[in-house]
Amino acid sequence: MTMNRRGVLASLAMAPAGALIAQAQTPSVARQFKTISSRDRIAQRYFPNVLLTTHEGKKVKFYDDLVRNKIVIFNFMYAKCEGICMPITNNLVKVQKLLGDRVGRDIHMYSLTLKPEEDSPMKLAHYVHMHKIGPGWKFLTGKPEDLELLRRKLGYVDPDPEVDKVKSNHIGVIKYGNEPFERWGGCPAMSKPTWIVKTLSWVDWPKDMKNGGAK
Repeated sequence: MTMNRRGVLASLAMAPAGALIAQAQTPSVARQFKTISSRDRIAQRYFPNVLLTTHEGKKVKFYDDLVRNKIVIFNFMYAKCEGICMPITNNLVKVQKLLGDRVGRDIHMYSLTLKPEEDSPMKLAHYVHMHKIGPGWKFLTGKPEDLELLRRKLGYVDPDPEVDKVKSNHIGVIKYGNEPFERWGGCPAMSKPTWIVKTLSWVDWPKDMKNGGAK
């Protein structure tokens, strides 16, 4: 996978963070925004509540079941990948091991397929087994149009349409955030696992909120 500097910067820009930038508004728009919290505006704009299926065959709603009130880590992948997918998955397995039993409890890892037309829950389950992935890390598929919508909403888009067509250009970055705290960031997926875990501290719960998160 090759990405130019512009592509890397574009992919690292976490979409919800842009919603926090103040913009000039007309009085009518400003009045409308006062009735909706910034958290709800981010959810409505960047987290479409599409129906997905986990590698375990469970139906889930993207925002309601996977994102709301959680610390989350996102990446995109596809099972039949002979390029950087496997090294990234292996790197994130190390991250999962460093996080220990926090994964699935107060930190949630999600890998979304770029090829939902090929990656059935059964194929994703085989991928999970093949890479010895532990519990708490969900691999997700669904309707192609819904996965494409999520890819765009989450900011995995290159400004160059030709580059954007190459699916392998969308798998080199992880994005993470604390949904109720409205904190979002991202980093290269092949960063050292210890460094990735350290960067997550920026969105982590305060000590008195761990093991439960926000209600």
